[in-house]
Amino acid sequence: MTTRRLTRSARRGKLACSVALLALVALAAPQAVAETQAQAIGTVTGTPEGLPITLSGSYLAGRLAGQSNDIGNAAAFFGEALLVDPGNPFLLDRTFVLKLANGDLAEALELAERLKGEQADHFLAGLMLAVEEMRAGNYAKAGEYLSDGGRGPLAELASGLMSAWLLAARGETDEALARISRLSGPSWYTVFVTYHSGLIQDQAGRAAEAEDNFRAAYEADRGALRVVNAYALSLYRNGDKDAALKVLDDFNAMLPNHPGLLATRRKVEAGETLGTIVRSPEVGAAEVLYGLGAAIGRDGGEELAATFLQLSLHLDEEADVAAIALAGLFDRMGRFERSIEVLSGVPDTSPLKRDAEIQVGINYNALENLEESRAHLAALVESDPSDLDAVTALGNVLRSHKLFEEAEEAYSKGIATISEPQPQHWTIYYYRGICRERLKKWDQAEADFRLSLELSPDQPLVLNYLGYSLVDQGLKLPEALDMIRKAVELRPRDGYIVDSLGWAYYKLHRYEDAVVELEKAVELRPQDSVINDHLGDAYWKVGRRLEARFQWNHARDLDPEPEELPKILEKIENGLPEPGEAPAAKAEPKQNGG
Repeated sequence: MTTRRLTRSARRGKLACSVALLALVALAAPQAVAETQAQAIGTVTGTPEGLPITLSGSYLAGRLAGQSNDIGNAAAFFGEALLVDPGNPFLLDRTFVLKLANGDLAEALELAERLKGEQADHFLAGLMLAVEEMRAGNYAKAGEYLSDGGRGPLAELASGLMSAWLLAARGETDEALARISRLSGPSWYTVFVTYHSGLIQDQAGRAAEAEDNFRAAYEADRGALRVVNAYALSLYRNGDKDAALKVLDDFNAMLPNHPGLLATRRKVEAGETLGTIVRSPEVGAAEVLYGLGAAIGRDGGEELAATFLQLSLHLDEEADVAAIALAGLFDRMGRFERSIEVLSGVPDTSPLKRDAEIQVGINYNALENLEESRAHLAALVESDPSDLDAVTALGNVLRSHKLFEEAEEAYSKGIATISEPQPQHWTIYYYRGICRERLKKWDQAEADFRLSLELSPDQPLVLNYLGYSLVDQGLKLPEALDMIRKAVELRPRDGYIVDSLGWAYYKLHRYEDAVVELEKAVELRPQDSVINDHLGDAYWKVGRRLEARFQWNHARDLDPEPEELPKILEKIENGLPEPGEAPAAKAEPKQNGG
């Protein structure tokens, strides 16, 4: 597939350079700026050594880094600004939050102590200090830090649930449950309140009461993974194995093959004796922080979510779900190296360990380290070729680098372990079909595409790819065009698929129809070089020569693939050849999907 955007490493380099230059905004000499630019292509951790730190420069650099979701650099630059102006309450707060979100816990703890001394009701500072005291077993002191926390639904729920776990740690179960019962807030409180009441009761040996609360939490949100797991375990431990398996099966129908729930199912089916759902009150408190952090992260609050998840891992280093959630936040922020660090900490005994390792391999590729990515994923596949997630990840990485022979081999290795293809297997046949089409193995490619459609009919990606490939070869044209039209019906806002329909019309010499569809595609994907190039060709064929050259010029400016640029320049200079003339080599049109 054609790549038309800046590579991630290039974007990181440009951001790093911009951040470093802002830090020198008023004082750096030209030579220093040049040196800074050279140093900045990579990871920046504040103003380069030997250059002056300024309040305005560090502040502006910190803001830019924060806006770009680079919380590591944002924390470093705001920390520098705080050194220059240590009495500034805004800088103190901002530096603390960023240090905590980035996992710089020792520095964050010092800042939390300063903040709590200056702002007694600073919720997040109090929460971190409470976590630190709970780690040390000082439950009463931890409770003091939570007693005058901030206001608002999030702060009140977090403080209330954490306080309840502190009471439970002191053996005061009734008081803990009473503390939770006093929590009153929005409707989304219900799941947290009932779930943690159940966990505390389960820890205290009140299995029947715990089941009632887990059931209430389950009824409030049947899609909450941790609630589903707790309810199933509670049913099983209370003697209702069949009901436990049904709860797990119902969730599996919504989200198949989650490794954590598959592990629970194996234990239930084997009749294993299982202990309490959480190992200790500290783990229960870590569960509070994980649940809130994950919920905040789903709503887009990456920085705040990261603070909760960092504290969850600080309380329970084996909190695999918190690690996975935090790594996911770093992925979304484009901080793949940080994600790898977090994922590497998932315990070897965790059922999520293999998923974590697959994501590590994918992230190496995102960092443009193909060799590390390939080696990491290949080792996972070698250890278990039937793990189709690992197989697909390896194949997709290789395919993204146009290593189609290696990718085909990887997909085939996984397919060989499938005794009877199921609907969820449509993707691996589709991906292998793409490789085979690129390798000019058309009969085998078509067979893979058609099997993919048998497994999951009306998949727009497969319809689009197969339909376009048939049109491109002049094969089965009525069926092929119907496939692409169906794909457009299913995804009318997908510019790539609309482009395929337009280009299919072009290949069939239906140039007026091609213009209509390609204009729609350009509206949907205005920054795509290939689609603009296609529209230019269609305009030329209908006699709109000025508009054709405009589109080709636009395609030229949108960073086309190196091999396509000379072809575009030729068309800008000479247009398309007239019928009967020898045509210039035509760019292979983009085929979408995968």
